[in-house]
Amino acid sequence: MHKTLCLALLLAASAAHALAADDATSKQTADFRQWQKRADAEQAAADSALTDLQQRAAAGDATAQFELGALYYLGQGVPQDYAQAAVWWERAATQDHVDAQFNLGALYGEGQGVAQDYSQARAWYEKAAAQGDASAQHNLGVLYAEGQGVAQDYAQARAWFEKAAAQDDANAQNSLGILYNNGHGVAQDYAQAHTWYEKAAAKGDSHAQYNLGYLYYEGKGVTQDYGQARAWWEKAAAQGDAGAQYNLGVLYAKGLGVAQDYGQTRTWYEKAAAQGYAQAQYNLGALYGNGQGVPKNNAQARLWWEKAAAQTDNKEAQQAAQQALQKIPQ
Repeated sequence: MHKTLCLALLLAASAAHALAADDATSKQTADFRQWQKRADAEQAAADSALTDLQQRAAAGDATAQFELGALYYLGQGVPQDYAQAAVWWERAATQDHVDAQFNLGALYGEGQGVAQDYSQARAWYEKAAAQGDASAQHNLGVLYAEGQGVAQDYAQARAWFEKAAAQDDANAQNSLGILYNNGHGVAQDYAQAHTWYEKAAAKGDSHAQYNLGYLYYEGKGVTQDYGQARAWWEKAAAQGDAGAQYNLGVLYAKGLGVAQDYGQTRTWYEKAAAQGYAQAQYNLGALYGNGQGVPKNNAQARLWWEKAAAQTDNKEAQQAAQQALQKIPQ
């Protein structure tokens, strides 16, 4: 009897669970229908908003034209289409819409949706820069520094960088630091480079953080300080800067500002190597070839040296890897 009673209770419990499951299923279905209705309503509203935006853009509303271009660029609500983005941004830009002017300059600079044309990029950046747009002022400075669409002119680059830097633009502050670092358009001045890098680095600019670390590593414009170099490179590396990741690996390999640690060296080289940084790939192969921080492994050494040898943007690492491959056993 006791067993039968227990069994009956179990059956009852099972039945109760079954009923609860059925109720839950019914509720979920009802919730789904409510969600579907909301989704349909939201889609209808989005379609209506897009139609309204298209009508306002076609009627000549510059803000609507800019926003429609942004939708085409991002592929939101419409198929992604850089050419259409360019069309609508140009219509807005001709009405002095500063963001459209900047974006159109960027499209010409990158060759997205239009044929790459640095002269056109310059023309549109100039219009936005004249309206005080700091990013356009910086990018215009880059064109002068690189001689793209204009004759190379570091004095003009500096002038535009200074305008943007005065608006606290971190990119421009870093670019000014580079001019002073290299003595382009100004007398070489590492202390000035340090000042500008520091301003940009404090805003979180990873390039400036890398450059600031390099000044401390070399002792240029500052007292040489490997600890400070490490600190700034760690900030840049945390943002994915491959050069900073590689340099941290070098510090740990040499024991500069840190205790020598080939395990840490391997970790940082791996991060940089995964981003295609040729020197890190070569050095990682050397760690495996020499058994430093990892068990000696010729197959892994070969793998990383082959990656470095395939690189074309770093001839030194490429040639070193090619030579190493000739010596390693098959």
